[in-house]
Amino acid sequence: MAPPKDLTVASIHSASVPNSTSAIEGNESTDYGYDEKSTRRLRRKIDFSLIPFLALLYLLSFLDRSNIGNARLAGLEKDLGMKGLDYNLALAIFFPFYVLAEIPSNLMMKRYRPSIWIPSIMVAWGTLCCLMGVVHNFAGLLAIRAALGLFEGGLFPGITFYITTWYQRHECGLRMAIFFSAATAAGAFGGLLAYGIMKLDGERGLRAWSWIFVIEGAITVAIARFLTDDDRREVQRRLEADRSFLDDEFNLKYFRAAIGDWKIWVHMMITFGIYSPLYSFSLFLPTIIKALGYKDTTAQLMTVPPYVVACFFCIFAGWMADKHGQRGIYMISCNILAIIGFTIQLATHVPKYKYLGTFFAAAGIYPNVSQTVAWNGNNIGGSTKRSVGIAMQVGFGNLGGVLSGFTYTSRDAPFYRHGHAIIIGLLTMSTILCVFMRWWCGKENERRSAADQRNGRGRGWTKDQKMAESEKGDLAGFFKYTL
Repeated sequence: MAPPKDLTVASIHSASVPNSTSAIEGNESTDYGYDEKSTRRLRRKIDFSLIPFLALLYLLSFLDRSNIGNARLAGLEKDLGMKGLDYNLALAIFFPFYVLAEIPSNLMMKRYRPSIWIPSIMVAWGTLCCLMGVVHNFAGLLAIRAALGLFEGGLFPGITFYITTWYQRHECGLRMAIFFSAATAAGAFGGLLAYGIMKLDGERGLRAWSWIFVIEGAITVAIARFLTDDDRREVQRRLEADRSFLDDEFNLKYFRAAIGDWKIWVHMMITFGIYSPLYSFSLFLPTIIKALGYKDTTAQLMTVPPYVVACFFCIFAGWMADKHGQRGIYMISCNILAIIGFTIQLATHVPKYKYLGTFFAAAGIYPNVSQTVAWNGNNIGGSTKRSVGIAMQVGFGNLGGVLSGFTYTSRDAPFYRHGHAIIIGLLTMSTILCVFMRWWCGKENERRSAADQRNGRGRGWTKDQKMAESEKGDLAGFFKYTL
């Protein structure tokens, strides 16, 4: 099958890496690579053509899954006769279906064209969000939330994997941070939009919470070839050089390699300790702020500033991590920042200080969502194994969403001590595992460098030597882990 005309995952990896060099033979500019100026031009071309659109997609996705928190303030529970833990169950049911979709979706992204797959699931979840605005009972809400999870599940792991097929390892962090900063924008935009939509209460027989779902879902549905041939070859050459000739062939043995890799499982636990606080924060921030004494409409607006701060920290941390070629130290720092924020929530009942704590929490949690995926992706060799490994990581992390649905309960209001304590515990676990992984990666890099010296490879591996170990992925002797 001929590669598609537009540059997609399929066109970059239409052949395995060992054979890809033949495609660029005879072209002087790509045999030796672009100069520094041309490389910067190529990166900017990809950045401006790709990242804004991907960020927009995720903004819409995150908006459509988290707007239930805004709808709650607009009367959702009362109109649907919800009581007790019904709201928590409505939050939690989204995530098992979200997780089920992630590995199959990433394999589809690897096997087929993202330009077909992503818009299809996007239209589906936007339509479901609209339908959520016209449900008449709690059972209908549960059914649509479950279906919404199934269709949204492929977007985040798919796009994060997609970014790794366009950029070298130490260029991914900033791009993923910009892409994920859309989630912080969704939090801010969602509060502002909900504030405006609440003025439609009663229009055409629909309550304000219904309009929140209908309008935000409709926006998603409504929004449902840019490189030269030399650019295409240069993207392929740069990826090949960065990934050290690792095999990118679609083969189920790499699926099995990902399942059996203990390092991916550690990253899954790290991610669980970050995503559960993330979802808890985003789903319950309006409720927490309301508990500080603010009215519904004011509480919607008060959710905006913490997300603005989170957006800045998300991009800044991604830029710094790429600049220094490290991930772990920045993740540890951000986790500590988030722990400080939730500790403030526990330590005081003064509203202005508790509100200050939400800024620390947001500034610490949100940067690590993109960085943890970038770190795991950096340390998985081979695109098929990487696509599965990222889906495993994101999928398991999103199981934290099930927990987040029950982190803050009405029985724990108004101080939510148990909820804050659970989140502090999860962030502490994640921090300890980050410290361990950074230590292990450093020791393993030292061991491989020492082995190179003993085997006479101190000046580097030859192309033929790399090709001989191309199927080993990150276990190949020439592969070095990102700390």
